[in-house]
Amino acid sequence: MKKLAVISAVILLMVMSTGCGSKNDGEVAQGDKTGGSSTEVKKILVGTGTQFPNVCFIDEDGKLTGFDVELVKEIDKLLPEYEFEFKTMNFDNLLLSLETNKIDFVAHQMEKNKEREEKFLFNKEPYSIFLSKVAVTKDNTTINSIEDLKGKKVLIGPTSNQATFLKEYNATHDNALEIVYSSGEANDEVTLFENKRVDATLSTDFAIRDYLGTDGTPALKTVGEALIQSDVLFVLRKDGQELSDKLDEAVKTLKGNGTLAKLSVQWLGQDFTKSLAEETKK
Repeated sequence: MKKLAVISAVILLMVMSTGCGSKNDGEVAQGDKTGGSSTEVKKILVGTGTQFPNVCFIDEDGKLTGFDVELVKEIDKLLPEYEFEFKTMNFDNLLLSLETNKIDFVAHQMEKNKEREEKFLFNKEPYSIFLSKVAVTKDNTTINSIEDLKGKKVLIGPTSNQATFLKEYNATHDNALEIVYSSGEANDEVTLFENKRVDATLSTDFAIRDYLGTDGTPALKTVGEALIQSDVLFVLRKDGQELSDKLDEAVKTLKGNGTLAKLSVQWLGQDFTKSLAEETKK
């Protein structure tokens, strides 16, 4: 009997030990995405599109890629407490999906404006920075700066940051230039230039690639110094401050180690990560 009691005690200890081992294995399985921690990983749904060439699009292999997509993947590597998952949709649905909790933030080359800021939170560290300059036809040699626009017709989008800038410029320069508001269609705007109905616009080196002439090459060039800085940021709900701060930390890290500039050159054609102050120092 004594021997039987000892055997039973040993079996009981083995069962208890096995049970504890199973529990620990379960905790590791639910740990972080590196498998080295028992901290629960929070899934973050990232809204983006599929129709923005070089930014967020489906490649020939059916893979979602582009600057914003690959940047989010790099950020995901730096934030083990989160697991990012993309949800693709039409651009027009992104902010509505954010507002209705279907996604947690938007990555689609978004800029601030007053209406958006009233509803949403933007992170602070820009991941693209677009500098607006005077843009003219590529064969124009007479306009080289904003000072050369006196008496000229300048085409601009009615609700753009560039339009606000030009209105303020006119207010302090005796209405030096004539503002012509555009429809927003790049091809229509090129036609206005070709027909000599406008002389210039304000644009960025990134955007003018969409203004194609009849030969299929960019019809415009930028001239002079940068006039306006437009920061590209992630858009979150107002309650997303913690995530926003984490995104800022990650973007700063990727700027510091050169990854952000490398991605910009790879996908956007050049380094669009430098601020107006940095460009002025050149």
